[in-house]
Amino acid sequence: MEPTVVGVDIAKRVFQLHWIVSDTGAVFDRQLRRSQFLEHFANRERCLIGMEACGGSQHWARRLIELGHEVKLMPGKHVKAFVTGNKNDVADARAIWAAANHPGVRAVPVKTEAQQAVLALHRIRQQLVIFRRSQSNCLRGLLGEYGEVMGVGRAAMNRAMPDVLSRLDSRLPRVLIDSLREQWQRLVDIDKQIAAIEQRLRTWLRENPACRTIAEIPGVGFLTATAAVASMGDPKAFRSGREFAAWLGLVPAQFGTGGKVRLLGISKRGDRYLRTLMIHGARSVMKHAKDPGSWAVQLCMRRPLNVVVVAMANKIARTIWALLAHGRSYSASYPPPLTAT
Repeated sequence: MEPTVVGVDIAKRVFQLHWIVSDTGAVFDRQLRRSQFLEHFANRERCLIGMEACGGSQHWARRLIELGHEVKLMPGKHVKAFVTGNKNDVADARAIWAAANHPGVRAVPVKTEAQQAVLALHRIRQQLVIFRRSQSNCLRGLLGEYGEVMGVGRAAMNRAMPDVLSRLDSRLPRVLIDSLREQWQRLVDIDKQIAAIEQRLRTWLRENPACRTIAEIPGVGFLTATAAVASMGDPKAFRSGREFAAWLGLVPAQFGTGGKVRLLGISKRGDRYLRTLMIHGARSVMKHAKDPGSWAVQLCMRRPLNVVVVAMANKIARTIWALLAHGRSYSASYPPPLTAT
C-alpha cells in the first residue's frame, strides 16, 4: 500500500497540513501549532511528507524520519509553480502536496546534524569575509577623504596604516583617530575569527574519510572538500556525476522550442557558494597547468579561458561524485593505460 502524501507548510509557530485519503477521496486541510506537530505524526501510519527546503526544514525532516516517515524536501522555486490563486498557508500546503506527488520535482538531500554543523561554519566564515571586505572598504573610503590613498590589497593596507595614522594624528581630532584605530583593530580581530574557523574545518577534514579522499583531487582544498561532503549528503542519491554537476548548476541552460534546442550559459542552479568554490579551484588548476598534452591545455587552444574553467569545474564535480559514490581513491593516471598482450 502506497503511503499517504502529506503537504506541510512550515513556519515558526503554525504548521499547515494538506492530504487526501486515497480510499475515500476525502480532502483534509488542518492547521497545527508547533507543539502539536510531531505528536500528530507520531500517531499516524507511515506517510510521505513533502516540505519546502527552507529554514528549519532539515530539523523537522530528521525528526519525522526518526518517527518512521519518509520526507521529501523540495526547492521553493519548484513548489511555487504549483501555487494557484491567492497565496496563503492553505494554498501553499496544497502546492507542496502537488509538488510532492509530481515525479519531476527533485528532492533536496536531508542532512545530518554533523553535516549541517559544517555548513554552518562555512556560512559564518562567509559572513565574516563579507564583514572584513566591507570594513576594509569603509576604512579606505574614510581615509581617502583626507588625501590618504593606499595600495591595492590587504598587505599594502597593513604596511601603510601606521604611517597614515601618524600623519593624520596632528591634523584631525583625537576622537576620529581613536575610532580609525578601532576600525583597523576590528579587521585584525575578524582575521583571527576567520583563521579559527578555518582551523576547525581542517580538523574536520582530517577526521572525515570522505573529505580526505576528495581533497586529493587537484583544485579541491579544505573549503571545497568539507562543503561538498556536507552539501551532498548521500552521494548515491545522484544517479551519475553529470547529475551532481547539474545539481550544482555547472551545465548549460537550455532554451528549446519546435524541436530546436539552444544551449546558453551555465544554469547557475543549486548551491551558489559551493559552485563558486568549484570554479575558483578549477581556475587554480588552469593557472598551474603546464603539460601541453593535457586535456585542459588542449581545450584552451580552441575555447575561451572562462569556458574552460567552468568545464574543469564540471570535471572536478564529476570526479568528486565518482570517488564518493564508488568508494574509490583519487588516481591521476585513471583510467590505467592499456598494456599490450
